[in-house]
Amino acid sequence: MFKKDRVDTPAGLGIGLGAPPAPVAKIETIIGPNAHFRGDIQSDGGVRIDGIFEGNIDITGNLVIGEGAKVIAEIKANNVSISGAVKGDVAANRVEILETGRVWGDLTINSLLLNEGAYFRGHTTMQGDIQPPMIEPPKTQAAASVAKATIVDVEAKPPKE
Repeated sequence: MFKKDRVDTPAGLGIGLGAPPAPVAKIETIIGPNAHFRGDIQSDGGVRIDGIFEGNIDITGNLVIGEGAKVIAEIKANNVSISGAVKGDVAANRVEILETGRVWGDLTINSLLLNEGAYFRGHTTMQGDIQPPMIEPPKTQAAASVAKATIVDVEAKPPKE
């Protein structure tokens, strides 16, 4: 009678059964749907925003931006889950933009999950030092010597008159 087809995360966001849940963290601060805040937030705990926020967010915990939220801010957090609208750059370990999420800004992240229907406009920089695959195999020492000798020979010939 009261069955759910979705699994709720501790932050209260329904995520489809196929998506891995975000790491568990306690939400300590909530900005409600009727609130409009302007300023800076600094916290060691988790924060949830359901209203309007303008300013800077610098937290070591997780940030949840609810479906009706509008956030204009530079964001630094551990993990960020976005269901509402965000305008500003985000630096985080993991960013998840859900179906109703909209982001205008650059992301500096380790991991990105972009659900179908989500909107993202900006650049993404993934931290880490993973090398891209090589397009061609490395040249051997002998092949490099032959190529160098050919170039020298061509340059040494006098021009034809």
